[in-house]
Amino acid sequence: QLQLVQSGGGLVRPGGSLRLSCTAPGIALNYYPIGWFRQAPGKEREGVGCINSDDEMTVYADLVKGRFTISRDKAKHAVYLEMNNLKPEDTAIYYCASRARFQSDYNEPLAYPNWGQGTQVTVSS
Repeated sequence: QLQLVQSGGGLVRPGGSLRLSCTAPGIALNYYPIGWFRQAPGKEREGVGCINSDDEMTVYADLVKGRFTISRDKAKHAVYLEMNNLKPEDTAIYYCASRARFQSDYNEPLAYPNWGQGTQVTVSS
């Protein structure tokens, strides 16, 4: 079972930017599709987007399209979630998750068996 480790996050003003990282020490994360999710207080966990392993194709939820970017650094076996023009409604705990194969249910949390520990992102003035 993969152990995903997240870093980044914190407090940012509206319109600001943050970058989250996801790694798996000792594991070649490049071979796994990685999804990003978030969960706000009192709400269900929702998909933010996903990056495939082979072709690095990315897909995004409509709420973040054009503001968030998922990318890989293959040399570091890391996946990043770059968040720009952040809004107060983006406030949530953010998670990265891995799965064995990229499929159409990429925004379904139950499709991902391995999860990072979560990191808080707070957007507030």
